[in-house]
Amino acid sequence: MTTQHQFGGDWTKRKLEALRKYLDAYMKIFTANEKAKSFHTVYVDAFAGTGYRTPTDSDEPSLFPELTEQDNQEFLKGSASIALEMDKPFKEYLFIEQKQSHVAALEHLKKQFPERRIQIKQGDANTILHTWIRETNWRCTRAVVFLDPYGMQVEWSLIEAIAKTEAIDLWLLFPLGVGVNRLLTKCAPPPPTFSDRLTRFFGTEEWRDRFYHRQKTIFDEEVEHKSATFDSIRDFFIERLETVFKAVAKNPLVLTNSRNNPIYLLCFAAGNPKGAPTALKIADHILSHQT
Repeated sequence: MTTQHQFGGDWTKRKLEALRKYLDAYMKIFTANEKAKSFHTVYVDAFAGTGYRTPTDSDEPSLFPELTEQDNQEFLKGSASIALEMDKPFKEYLFIEQKQSHVAALEHLKKQFPERRIQIKQGDANTILHTWIRETNWRCTRAVVFLDPYGMQVEWSLIEAIAKTEAIDLWLLFPLGVGVNRLLTKCAPPPPTFSDRLTRFFGTEEWRDRFYHRQKTIFDEEVEHKSATFDSIRDFFIERLETVFKAVAKNPLVLTNSRNNPIYLLCFAAGNPKGAPTALKIADHILSHQT
């Protein structure tokens, strides 16, 4: 029996549908275009879970109160299953997962697709992907990487390494409401633990000046208050992506919970100089029409 991966709701369906549409369009290009056919194509799911998901209204509520929402209890395909079931498959799949029980479920999923070349690695996604990037010949490889963490596990050094390959299209779930905004304390800048985490995530300390403003009290003391909004956080992250990628979608998909509060942004960036314009055009269309 497949281990149940309980996470998500209607916003998860929207996220996965956008990913499915892009993967289909991507592989149509790499199977129809004569030059593109020569590349070794890889799909990477860095937080693969079990390959399936079972929505719930109580997935880690202490960590993610924004995600507590009622949903139907039907068994649904996750990103790994969606990628494996494509009519035009990738030449290779890499699934990364930290939990042993989820890895076991992925191994079971792998057996259902004996014709697919599938690697499953257990461990920290940041570490495993850095190694994979170093060991891959990017002259003959093209990839789509899906970074789908629950929170802020992804570090900027990984995003930068992905961009430097100039061969990867990146889909990233940005933790807008469940991560970044919650660490930005209101009446003063975050404590060192939160600040360090934000700096590792954004790859710079510029977030301090962007998200806080200084003002003087009646006692002529200078204090800092949070000025960040969901829009300003989004804009800052898009700007950060644009410093390393050739093309970045400026219209990330806003994913909300049942109370209509923003919890994630589904972001897209392309690294290949030649392919980026086409990739961005496809992604922009999908993001603009994903309801």
